[in-house]
Amino acid sequence: MKFVCHVCKQTIRVTPGLTTGYGVDDDDNKICYSCCADQDREWMIAQGKIHLYLCPVKNSTLNWTVKNWPGSLVFPVWAQKKGRHNIAGTRYDVWFSGPDGHRWHGVQYGDQTQICHCKRTKALLERD
Repeated sequence: MKFVCHVCKQTIRVTPGLTTGYGVDDDDNKICYSCCADQDREWMIAQGKIHLYLCPVKNSTLNWTVKNWPGSLVFPVWAQKKGRHNIAGTRYDVWFSGPDGHRWHGVQYGDQTQICHCKRTKALLERD
């Protein structure tokens, strides 16, 4: 199957599998995963918040990453904390470097989801 990305106008070949191979915008236009990453990055910079997914890293010295739905935008987590939540039972707090030069904080409630509610903090990243 092939489709033309609504954003970059490239023809993308999709191999059959578990996913569609593309994202869909509000007007049902098909968007390639690379453009999905660009749009999510732009949203983060403009809005200062986004819902991403907190995922464990296999075979790595890092414990977690925060990524968008297709996995085309990935941020390594550099600090994490597991705590209690009065309704969900567990709360995971994570911190990562965002696309805008700021530290970002994400929260996942409970163990039955990977949805991570992420917000930009006021703290700027330290530069070498």
